[in-house]
Amino acid sequence: MSWPSAIVTFVIIWWCVFFMALPWGNRAPDNPEIGHADSAPVKPRLWLKAGITTAVAVVLWAIAYYIIDSGLWSFREMVRT
Repeated sequence: MSWPSAIVTFVIIWWCVFFMALPWGNRAPDNPEIGHADSAPVKPRLWLKAGITTAVAVVLWAIAYYIIDSGLWSFREMVRT
């Protein structure tokens, strides 16, 4: 796997994990202020979710990199058959 494709793979994994982590721990306010959405979370904790997402994405990317780079699973072989 080349470095540009490794970076693209990491970015895709990161965003997928981030979108899965966004709804965790959110709760709507009991009395929303006028002009705010009723469903807007009280404390979204985006920095915490981004940090956890980065840690999980690094592990998943390392697994994907190992599988692709070691030849256990080859996209080129899938195309030939």
